[in-house]
Amino acid sequence: MNLRKILIPAGIVVLVIAAYRAYGPQGILTVSGGLVMWGLLHYTRLMNVMQKARNHPIGYVGSAVMLNAKLKAGVNLLHVVAMTRALGQQLSADGQQPELYRWTDGTQSHVTCEFVNGRLVRWELVRPAPQEDAGPPATANPADES
Repeated sequence: MNLRKILIPAGIVVLVIAAYRAYGPQGILTVSGGLVMWGLLHYTRLMNVMQKARNHPIGYVGSAVMLNAKLKAGVNLLHVVAMTRALGQQLSADGQQPELYRWTDGTQSHVTCEFVNGRLVRWELVRPAPQEDAGPPATANPADES
């Protein structure tokens, strides 16, 4: 069970009760103002990340190798979107757990991330195999071969 779903509302209730006991109705107004400001800060961050992401194609990242190096287990999807500045290409069905997203760079290397309850649990970097040359380079003058 996710303890954040229990601890945050319980903490808010304790904070409101403590503010009321210490300062009366003014304490409740002060705590309410602080909670509204906290909510607005999170909303502003979300909107800034989404505005930056709208300027990039879905599933694109500048360097998949650098993204792989920066990822840490436990970060949320919004944090990964902020790092890549692009929404990931969704590979899993809508609403299905775990959620799979992929970011690909210009060299066709890609990072596939797995999120459970919105948190990153594992990721994998896949780099394409280098292509072999077709053969020896052609000479400019066929007379040089003899």
